[in-house]
Amino acid sequence: MDSEKQFSDLSMSREECPKCGATWINGQHRWSGTGQLGNEKDLAGLVCNKLGDNNCINPQKGVEGGDNWEKRMEDLEGFAEKYKNGEEKWWNK
Repeated sequence: MDSEKQFSDLSMSREECPKCGATWINGQHRWSGTGQLGNEKDLAGLVCNKLGDNNCINPQKGVEGGDNWEKRMEDLEGFAEKYKNGEEKWWNK
């Protein structure tokens, strides 16, 4: 082992959006509430494109696609239709 080298080359970067609190660790987006690996396009569709401002640091802000509230509402309506608005006990299947 090199006696002059006492520390590893490991480094870590962290950025946090001042608008929504989402974080990027080593350039990878993480959801602010869970820390789970996120998707910048989904974040844009759900948050940044509606609520973001000039402080938003998401590089996908303004990009269409990914998840969004309209898509989620369609999914919920499809679920309600499939299970007859709760009349069918979907949780027992």
